[in-house]
Amino acid sequence: MNPFVTVQQFEQVVAEYTGSPYAVAIDSCTGALFLTCKYLEVKEVTIPARTYVSVPCSVIHAGGTVVMEDVSWAGAYQLKPYPIWDCACRFTKDMYVPGTYQCLSFQYKKHLPIGRGGMILTDNIEAVKWFKLARFHGRHEVPLMEDTPAMVGWHLYMEPERASRGLTLMSSYPKHNDDLNFEYPDLRKFGIYDSPLL
Repeated sequence: MNPFVTVQQFEQVVAEYTGSPYAVAIDSCTGALFLTCKYLEVKEVTIPARTYVSVPCSVIHAGGTVVMEDVSWAGAYQLKPYPIWDCACRFTKDMYVPGTYQCLSFQYKKHLPIGRGGMILTDNIEAVKWFKLARFHGRHEVPLMEDTPAMVGWHLYMEPERASRGLTLMSSYPKHNDDLNFEYPDLRKFGIYDSPLL
């Protein structure tokens, strides 16, 4: 049996719940943001000054630069001007907006606490194909000895055990969940996100 069938089942359940045509399981929301930024080849990206520290890291590691603005947000926000949304604090039924890439978090403090994990919601099938290769060292979802890797990818896949827990939680999951609200420091005060990596 291919253990990644469980991951595929979890992706399908989340896609149906959120109203997204596709959902791609990733190791974390940070990984989801990084891969989406990499896929879209981001340049200058504007984000809230008060967000989690991994967001500017993801943009910079993907080759972009970060501009921070003093805005309040709840649940989700856009990585402007790109159709990328950090939805780490939002997970509710029919939340997907067509034409966007919504990055979810399943960290233990979030709505669906499987401990670690995330997903990318999208309606772009070509992006889905790229994400699935990129997350798994460029590999396809088959045993290694049967595979021909197609790209140089990353180690950002979701383990089947976490997908199994996600399936269990989704079996009795509510239709509506309020946005989460966390306190974040003003990242501008650290002065380390101003320049791209050397």
